[in-house]
Amino acid sequence: MTHNVPNRNWSYPTAIKFGVGRISELAEHAKAVGLKSPLLVTDKALASLPITAAALDVLEAAGLGRAVFSEVDPNPNETNMAAGIAVYKAGKHDGVICFGGGSALDLGKMIALMAGQKKGLSVWDLEDIDDWYTRADAGKIAPIIAVPTTAGTGSEVGRAGVLTNSVTHKKKIIFHPALMPKVTICDPALTVGMPKFITAGTGMDALAHCLEAYCSPFYHPMSQGIAVEGMRLVFENLTRAYKHPDDLQARAHMMSAAAMGATAFQKGLGAIHSLSHPIGALYNTHHGTTNAVVMPMVLEFNRKAVKDRLAAAAAYCGIKGGFKGFCGRIMDLREDLNIPENLTKLGVKSPDLDMLTAMALEDPSCGGNPVKMTKKNTRALYEACL
Repeated sequence: MTHNVPNRNWSYPTAIKFGVGRISELAEHAKAVGLKSPLLVTDKALASLPITAAALDVLEAAGLGRAVFSEVDPNPNETNMAAGIAVYKAGKHDGVICFGGGSALDLGKMIALMAGQKKGLSVWDLEDIDDWYTRADAGKIAPIIAVPTTAGTGSEVGRAGVLTNSVTHKKKIIFHPALMPKVTICDPALTVGMPKFITAGTGMDALAHCLEAYCSPFYHPMSQGIAVEGMRLVFENLTRAYKHPDDLQARAHMMSAAAMGATAFQKGLGAIHSLSHPIGALYNTHHGTTNAVVMPMVLEFNRKAVKDRLAAAAAYCGIKGGFKGFCGRIMDLREDLNIPENLTKLGVKSPDLDMLTAMALEDPSCGGNPVKMTKKNTRALYEACL
């Protein structure tokens, strides 16, 4: 009997404790997964803020100490990871609490992954290729708890982390099933203090995740449903969160959309991410903002392949005018959020287009784009973004 039913491997996220004030439960969940001496990994900007002190107070009051590592660059690399592992080992820690935006979440995961591995195994040996993850000793990966303080990356519900190679400037996706946090605390109150441009950039990252997953040609109806609802939540709440930072309802919906985007992109990403990863690695731009800058150009690039599908999404999201109306809504959103109109305005000066094109075509995201990316059309797409 012949059939056209695709064969896919699916997995869905972890225990998520969602709600305002749930950060107060941090120690309780840390103890439940067996932690006695966790290391809280955050970034330099967050380390000195009251929300971080409050989280450390919760841990300390429960007898779990208040150890912090915060030497995390905006695009974290293996040097940051080595410094974090040194602190982890010196403090005899037994797990990692990843606290912050995508950079802190990803680096915290890398510290948990590599701190206990045998000498000779490089983090680059665990890139998300085939079954490379089996090279790691899964029993030596420390438990992870994730506490996002932005609403964009979705790393809190993922089994991977992005690490930039400081020598080649290439961003690599490092994967292991045990990188899925044991517990994630999604407390929208933690996102209230985000600078406006971070609210904008991270929110557009969540939209890019949902949009690219939705347009990816692979078969994954569960992700498809999550992606379209995630887009609706962003369209209805991102401008509200940007203009009224204390609006906890808008913040909560954006936090959901971020986790939904990262759940949905199991189905695939596309040209938005494969263009944006090299730009971020080479020019140190904010990842979500870079996604927002290239988004309209990529929609135009993919128009033939995605027109009907995005017309259906537009109808679901209450946007009139089909594909054209959907693109118009993206342009309005970019204007509301003061997103730079092109890569030049973002500060990317005289880029090496041949190098960027080669890096974009090597990026794992490019395989999920609905239009096949080639050397010629990818270079032209970068030119359109300048």
